[in-house]
Amino acid sequence: MSTDYQQARVAFGISLRELRLTCPSGRLTGTQLASALAWPHSKIYKCEGGKQTITEDDLRRWVDACGQPDKFDGMLARLRGFESQIRSWRRQLASGHSPVQDSWNVEVSQSTVIHAWEESVIPGMLQTADYARHVFMRYGSFFGSTQDADEAVLARAKRQAWLYESGHTLKVIMWEAALRVLVCPPSVLDAQLDRLASVVGMNSVELGIVPFAASLKLPPANGFWIFGERLVITEDWHAELWLDDAENIRLYGRVWATLHESAVYGTEAHSVISSARRALVSR
Repeated sequence: MSTDYQQARVAFGISLRELRLTCPSGRLTGTQLASALAWPHSKIYKCEGGKQTITEDDLRRWVDACGQPDKFDGMLARLRGFESQIRSWRRQLASGHSPVQDSWNVEVSQSTVIHAWEESVIPGMLQTADYARHVFMRYGSFFGSTQDADEAVLARAKRQAWLYESGHTLKVIMWEAALRVLVCPPSVLDAQLDRLASVVGMNSVELGIVPFAASLKLPPANGFWIFGERLVITEDWHAELWLDDAENIRLYGRVWATLHESAVYGTEAHSVISSARRALVSR
């Protein structure tokens, strides 16, 4: 997590501790509060220490147990302000794309299973260097950020090494549109699609493609990445959202599972990729 996000969570934990220590009926120890809430003592420690984000329901129980229900609304507003951390592109890209990739690399390195959905671009962990370079250049030009495409490509390449480490699995689904969007020259896209075809059947990659003709229970929307059960990162035009609360993680897991139902794998996925490559000939 970014420094400003973690600082907000630590500050919130201090406020939780202050509630416990200023109960109208007398201060409570962590053990006493845990007993009143029927929680393990470690949960009190994690919430107060900024190591765990408290849920809305748990926050209500906390303020009630501390005899200060009037504090709930104000603290809930603070909680909602940082439970979905917003990392603006303007702030992030002030130093270029390479630092953003470094942040992602940290999260990837801490994961063993990653679920991803991309609707309009080849997933970063499966990109060729040339394809990635063009993507970074396009975004850099659009946002007017530091042009550091080469450095960003190298940082992204470090992340791809994760795929070749024992015990790691990338479960990725993409819409067929991602195979056809020309954010790069046709020759670069062709090489990218060849690379994509080569990972079908790879032990550490489960690659699914949702064909244009597939019946969908949900419309395709913004790409997102789920890192185990601890974090979701999704993107919009103004910012990345880093979500670590259990409710949102479950929500994105349901979205992924729903899109998964429409995806094809193996030889069928190969066929969709081959069709996209053939379409490049006419461009």
